[in-house]
Amino acid sequence: MKQGLHPRYVETDIVCGTCGTTYKTRSTRKGPIKVELCAHCHPFYTGEQRIVDTAGQVDRFMRRMQLQKETAAKAKKLVAAAATTSAEDEE
Repeated sequence: MKQGLHPRYVETDIVCGTCGTTYKTRSTRKGPIKVELCAHCHPFYTGEQRIVDTAGQVDRFMRRMQLQKETAAKAKKLVAAAATTSAEDEE
C-alpha cells in the first residue's frame, strides 16, 4: 500500500446540538462533528410527538399556507363581485 495516500483516521467527538450529548468515535474529520439530532432526543426514538423545526422551515410553511388561504378568499370575493356586477349589467 502506498504511504501518505489515505487520510488520517483519528478519534473525534460527535456533539448533538439539541440535547448536548457527546459520543466518541473515529473519523477522518478533525474536530468535533455537530449534528442537529441524536438518538437521545430524536422523536422517533423517544416516542414524543413534537415538531422538529430546522431553520424555521415549519414557520415558513405555515406562513405560506396562510397566504394561500388569504389569496383564495380574496379571489373568491372578486369572482363574486364580478358576477354580481355582470348580473346587474344584463338587467
